[in-house]
Order: sequence, then structure tokens, then C-alpha cells
Amino acid sequence: MIRLQNLTKVFHLHGQRKVVADDITLTFPPRRSVGLLGRNGAGKSTLLNMIAGTMDPTSGRILSRGTISWPVGFAGSFHGDLTGAQNARFIARIYGVDTDELSDFVADFADLGAHYHLPFRTYSAGMKSRLAFGVSMGIRFDTYLVDEVTSVGDAAFRRRSAKVFAARMQHAGAIVVSHGMGQIRQLCDAAVVLDRGRLTWFDDVEAAIAHHNRLMAT
Repeated sequence: MIRLQNLTKVFHLHGQRKVVADDITLTFPPRRSVGLLGRNGAGKSTLLNMIAGTMDPTSGRILSRGTISWPVGFAGSFHGDLTGAQNARFIARIYGVDTDELSDFVADFADLGAHYHLPFRTYSAGMKSRLAFGVSMGIRFDTYLVDEVTSVGDAAFRRRSAKVFAARMQHAGAIVVSHGMGQIRQLCDAAVVLDRGRLTWFDDVEAAIAHHNRLMAT
């Protein structure tokens, strides 16, 4: 369970005031896969980062029970001079999971070949995302935060990603950001729409998509 309580986030840039979250109070129930929709710049990634604890709100708070992942696919915490395998092992130690088990899972899942044992700074953007998604899926969380990452890679990798994600959702929940409505339909059983700082919950994914499309058309 994740509860946003009077959550507010305001940015000030070049004399402009942008409200990403405007006194939002809403609960994400446990074991639900919830799509997070909104136009470009609405603040979807910012909201995920606040839920993950990597960004502070302006006011209000986020209450949770259970473990929450970092935004799945986020590679900003990886050390550039360590190999992919070394980064996976380092993260395993931080989260208290078996280092060999996680490293083996990531090696098989990310399918980076010899690059898995090369420095992370040599990776392409797609390789970084594949490694990050593999590390994220290799650790069991109660809620996964997913930001567009399942669109990374070729068709085979996307199918593998969707299969692993579906397996995790048997015992966990998720908040999923994607501009692909097909992905939202495939991965989610509820949705919220973020617009002008307001967050609206929909039990019906199709109703959420229809509302999002109306907003996009205005």
C-alpha cells in the first residue's frame, strides 16, 4: 500500500512556477498494477521519484507498507568504472540478496554477452537500460515503479521483459508509466491520470485511456 497524503510538488524555474502535484491525496492499493498516464511534462517521472524516495515533495508526505523499488530501469546509481556484473553484485549486497543469484539472473536476462564484464561507462543507452531492468526484476519488491523501460530492446527482449514482469505481479504491485497504450492495457488492471497537478483514479483502464486521450486532444 502506498498513500499520498496532501502531496504537493512545485518547481520554480526562470521565474516560472510549475505545479506537478497539487495537494494530492490518493491510495495505491497493494498488489495492483496501476498505469500512470499524463501528457509530456505532466510530472509522471517526478511523481515516481517522490514515491521512490529519491526526490522530496514540497509539502505533504508519502506513507507506505512494504518494499518499493527504485524506478525500474534507472541507471543513475551505477558506477561507471565497475562492470555490469560488479554493479549487480554491489546492489545485491546493499539489498541483502544473494550476490551470485542476482548476478546470474541479470547475466541471463539482460543478455549483454561479454559486455556484462566490461565497465558500465562503455555501455550504450539501451544496454544500460537492459542491465538496470534486469537488476530491478532480480530483486523481489512489494511494489515496482516502472518508467517506460519495458519498451527497451528488440521484440524478443520485450517479450522476455513482459513475461518476467507478469511473474512478479503474481505477488507484487506496480505503478507503470508508458506512452504506449497497448502496454498499459497489457500490464495494468487500473490507472491514474496526472493532469495539472491533479491525480484521478480509474478502476477501468479503458476509461482512463479515454480520459487521457481527451486531455491530449485539447
